[in-house]
Amino acid sequence: MAESTENLLLEFLTWVADRPRTYEEAMEAWQSHCPRQTIWEDAIIDGLVRIDGTPQCSRILLTERGETLLKTGKNCRLS
Repeated sequence: MAESTENLLLEFLTWVADRPRTYEEAMEAWQSHCPRQTIWEDAIIDGLVRIDGTPQCSRILLTERGETLLKTGKNCRLS
C-alpha cells in the first residue's frame, strides 16, 4: 500500500473511532468518485470497519482488525 494511501486509511479509521458516526455521515464525508481514492470502500472490503444497524439508523464501527491497524499503524491485510 502506498504511504499516502495508508496515511489516508489511518486518518479514516481515526475519524471513525473519534465518535459515533452514521453511515450517511461516512458516505458524505468519505465517498469518492476517484478510482484511486477508495478509502471508504477499501476499509469495508478489508474488514476494518463494519456497518451496524438498518439503512435508516446505522452506525459505522471499527472491527478488531481496524482497531489493531489504528493502534499499530501497520497494515494487517489477510494473505
